[in-house]
Amino acid sequence: MIELREGGLDHPAVIGLLQQHFAGMLANSPPGSCHFLDLSGLGAADVTFWSAWTGDALLGCGALKQLDAGHGEIKSMRTAPEHLRKGVAARLLERMMETARARGYRRLSLETGSGEAFDAAHRLYRLFGFTECPPFADYRPDPFSRFMSRTL
Repeated sequence: MIELREGGLDHPAVIGLLQQHFAGMLANSPPGSCHFLDLSGLGAADVTFWSAWTGDALLGCGALKQLDAGHGEIKSMRTAPEHLRKGVAARLLERMMETARARGYRRLSLETGSGEAFDAAHRLYRLFGFTECPPFADYRPDPFSRFMSRTL
């Protein structure tokens, strides 16, 4: 069973997974094309962060950032390598979509990498109804970025 916990950015396992996430982004995209939030950014008032657990085992994490009253952005989705393909990212995405709907968002968007390393993420987002879109918020066109969005 996957338990989702709000917060937890000070937990050593969460910090370690986020450091893996940051390193993974930088390993697959140039620094200027990486748009992840650091720990302070993930702790901002307009961001809700969740971690996924089974007992004491950290499975993954993800965040929802409010862009405006009707638009949210998915940030920092990451599954621990030993828990890939167990439904962790899907459960986190479901929670983010539930929360976005409850807040009255009409649109949910995301920016992710464009290379082969991101193919599994692209498949997951398409499965949940996301389609490619132009850059949103403060993003600019970038060959290393893929932008996706869906209405709620």
